[in-house]
Amino acid sequence: MAEPVIAKRLYSLDALRGFDMFWIMGGERIFHALSKATDNPFWNSISHQFSHPDWNGFRFYDLIFPLFLFIAGVATPYSVGRQMEKGASQQSLLWRVIKRGLILVILGIIYNNGLVLKPLSEIRFGSVLGRIGLAYMFANIIYIYFKQKGQLIWTGALLLGYWLLLLFTSAPGFAPGDLTLEGNFVSYVDRLLLPGHLYVNNIHDPEGLMATIPAIGTCLLGILTGNYLKHGNAQPGTKAVRILVAGAALVLISLAWNLVFPYNKNLWTSSFAMLVGGISMLLLSVFYYIIDVKGYKKWAFFFVVIGMNSILIYMSGHFIDWKYTTMSFFEWLTQLAGEPGNLLVYALCYIAVKWTFLYILYKKKIFLKV
Repeated sequence: MAEPVIAKRLYSLDALRGFDMFWIMGGERIFHALSKATDNPFWNSISHQFSHPDWNGFRFYDLIFPLFLFIAGVATPYSVGRQMEKGASQQSLLWRVIKRGLILVILGIIYNNGLVLKPLSEIRFGSVLGRIGLAYMFANIIYIYFKQKGQLIWTGALLLGYWLLLLFTSAPGFAPGDLTLEGNFVSYVDRLLLPGHLYVNNIHDPEGLMATIPAIGTCLLGILTGNYLKHGNAQPGTKAVRILVAGAALVLISLAWNLVFPYNKNLWTSSFAMLVGGISMLLLSVFYYIIDVKGYKKWAFFFVVIGMNSILIYMSGHFIDWKYTTMSFFEWLTQLAGEPGNLLVYALCYIAVKWTFLYILYKKKIFLKV
C-alpha cells in the first residue's frame, strides 16, 4: 500500500525533470531504432515526433526544452522562495540568480564550441543552456521583486508584448508581421546584436537573444504553478486537478492563438509558449498526483536518478564518448541481436550505460549544482 509523501522537496518535480532529460540522453533513439528496424507506419509516426519542424508547427520533441525551463520555474518557490522565507535579502538573492544565470550562459558556450580557441566569427553564443540561464535569471528577478499578481501581469505582458512586437515589425525590406526565416524581426535583431556565428545559415539562431523574452514567460508560468503548489489553500489532490484544468485551458487558448500567431519553437512564439506551458502543467499535475499525492514513487526512481544530475548528463557528451563506452561493453550483444534488431539493442544499452553512470553518482551523492 502506497503512503502519501509529505516532503519539502517535490519528488515529482525531480521525476518530471528526469523524464524530460531521458529523451535528451537517448530515449528518442529507441523510437528511431524501432522505425528503422520495422519501417512500420506506427513507429515511423512516433519517430517523426522526435524531430523538430523546419519552421512553423509543433512536435513532441519541441516540448523538451521549454518543459525543463518550466520545471526550473516551478522549483523557484521551493529554492529562492525558501531563502526569502528565511530572511535572505533581495540583493543577496539577486546576485545569486544572476550568478547562476551567467554560469549557465558560459556552460552553453562551452557546450556549443568546446574548450577550443576559435576566431570570434566562428563562436556560437546562443545556446539551450544560455536561454535557460537568461530566462531563469530574469524570471527569478521578477519573482524576487514582485508579488504573485505582479508576476501574473509580467507573464501576460511579455507574451502579449512579444506578439505585438512581431506583428508590427520585420527585417528591413520585408512587410510588417513577416514571420519567415529571413524576414522576422527577431532574427534581424539577433543578426545585429549577437556576435559570432548564428546557427541557421548565419541568419537565424533558435536560441538567440530576442526570443528569450517569451521564454521568460514560460519560466514565469512555472513559477506561478510552483506558487500555487506551495501556498495554495486547497488539498493536494484538488491542486493537482486545478493545475490539470489550467493546463488544458492554456492549450485551448494556444490553439486559437496559433491561427494568427503560429506555433514556432525557433521564434518561441507566444502561442508556442502558451502550448508548451499548458502541456507542462498537464504533465506536472499527473506526476504530482501519482507521486506526491498518492505516494506511488518507486516507479519514478529511474527518472529521479536522471533528474538529480540533469545539467551534468547534458554536458557529458562533450567530455565522454558514450558511443565508444557503450560499444566497449555491449558490442557483443548487438552482434548477437543481428540486423535490424541491433539498432534497438544499441539504443537500450546506450541509455543503460548513461543511467548506470548517473546511478553511481546518485548513490555517492555527487550532484552538479549551478
